[in-house]
Amino acid sequence: MLSILGFLTIAVFTYLVMSKRLIAFTAIIFVPVIFALLGGFGSELGDMMVQGVELTAPTAVLLLFAILYFGIMMDTGLFDPVSNMILKIAKGDPVKIAMGTAILALLVALDGDGTTTYMIICSAMLPVYRKIGMNPLILATVSIMSLGIIAGSTPWGGSATRAISVLGLNANEYFIPMLPVMVAGAISTLAIAYFLGKRERKRLGAEVIAKYNQEIAATAEAPVKKNSKIIWFNLFLTLAIMGVLILDVVELYILFIIGFAIALVVNFPNIEEQKKVLKQHASNAIPVVSLVLGAGIFTGILQGTEMVDHMANDIVSIIPSAFGDYYTIIVAIIGLPLSFLMSNDAFFFGALPVLAEAGSQYGVDSVSIARASVIGQTIHLIGPTSAPLWVLIELIRSDLGKLQKFTMGWILLTAVVMIIVGILTGAMVL
Repeated sequence: MLSILGFLTIAVFTYLVMSKRLIAFTAIIFVPVIFALLGGFGSELGDMMVQGVELTAPTAVLLLFAILYFGIMMDTGLFDPVSNMILKIAKGDPVKIAMGTAILALLVALDGDGTTTYMIICSAMLPVYRKIGMNPLILATVSIMSLGIIAGSTPWGGSATRAISVLGLNANEYFIPMLPVMVAGAISTLAIAYFLGKRERKRLGAEVIAKYNQEIAATAEAPVKKNSKIIWFNLFLTLAIMGVLILDVVELYILFIIGFAIALVVNFPNIEEQKKVLKQHASNAIPVVSLVLGAGIFTGILQGTEMVDHMANDIVSIIPSAFGDYYTIIVAIIGLPLSFLMSNDAFFFGALPVLAEAGSQYGVDSVSIARASVIGQTIHLIGPTSAPLWVLIELIRSDLGKLQKFTMGWILLTAVVMIIVGILTGAMVL
């Protein structure tokens, strides 16, 4: 019964959002509340929602101040040199721009944090897309895929860290055989970026590209003067924040609170200007923060009612014993919908131990199960429980249904490539 309620919750939420019957914020709250009430959890509902909100509150605070911080960085032109350099190298060619986005995203994703990855990529590349007239969903697609492949598979990324810890694995033993799988995913991402860029080149046409090249040339001849000292200071501050982030010596949301305060005072010493900046960027931050807190209610109810546990157990139970020889492949395939539906904590701490225990009955070692489980992380990044997704949607001015429709096929294609390479290289032992 709980499993049915869980699947209905996900299905109804997805339908309402993709059909635009409700906006994501209202759907992500109303749907789980209604199904929890139908399941008889009315007396416990308040505690579940509180626990869920407490779980996502640090992320919400992080997003609030990260959006404000990078808003200042964009206002003051920190990323303009990067955008201009890419425009000059690409010469308005959407293929080169798309592939440049993919390369940059694959590198930035090494820090393991989705929110900062999207912030940096969009800050550097979104102005380029807008100048050329390219579809920002291409930027979103290659960014999501890069983050899922790199941050989702590395031992310092949140997903693999959970898998390694919950199954008691050695990080090196897990990671080294995973490298060819990650390389295959990265190559697949670059190939998809090339294809999408080529399709965009055809859509825009030679005349449009030539027009933008002329505008770029005119801009280069008469550059807009900006305070170079401020830009250098902002670069130093941003690099310092990234350095402290990698060292992991302070909570990320505290880091951005302090960083934003410094950036605000240095870039806008006038108090009236500071108030204006806060009001200007608050409109970008509030929708994202609201969605993250709403996602906390969604996650809290699904975990508190144990719907996610029953969903995972039911999926595992339907695997026929004759398929035991292909169990690792089955885990990778099952991991795709489970990763989409569940939060990372629910999947790796709830479903993965169940999958690993079942695998031991077929003689499959837990490290292969761990490697198979992280392949679904790219699809998790477009699911309703992925907090950074709401940041990306707000930055590119899109909606959830449109992004999922555009991105889903490419993510599944890359997942197939990674599964095949994982089997061929022995990273996923059958």
